[in-house]
Amino acid sequence: MNWKSFFIGLTVGIAGGFAAKKLISQNTKISPEKVLKHVKEQFKQNGPISGSWIHMKTEPFERHDVQYHVYKGGISKNINGKTEQFEFIADALTGTLLDIKRLSEVS
Repeated sequence: MNWKSFFIGLTVGIAGGFAAKKLISQNTKISPEKVLKHVKEQFKQNGPISGSWIHMKTEPFERHDVQYHVYKGGISKNINGKTEQFEFIADALTGTLLDIKRLSEVS
């Protein structure tokens, strides 16, 4: 066996592995559990949360002519003794909140 060929093959294999890892990590979605945890942390900054949920499958979403894959979910909070419900849309690749909408206020 030629050592020069062995080291060239090893180098090419390692470089290919790193390139493949980088491509895969760029297109990997964040788990819905991690997205929900991130959203809950954002909501908790303004008071306690009484409930939360998230859809486990992504959905297509468009905003300002930009296409996203998103998770949709909801948060319930107690604000001034009243329960308020919010719906959120979060980017599945980054976990960034794209939209928050107040749904209802329950006495």
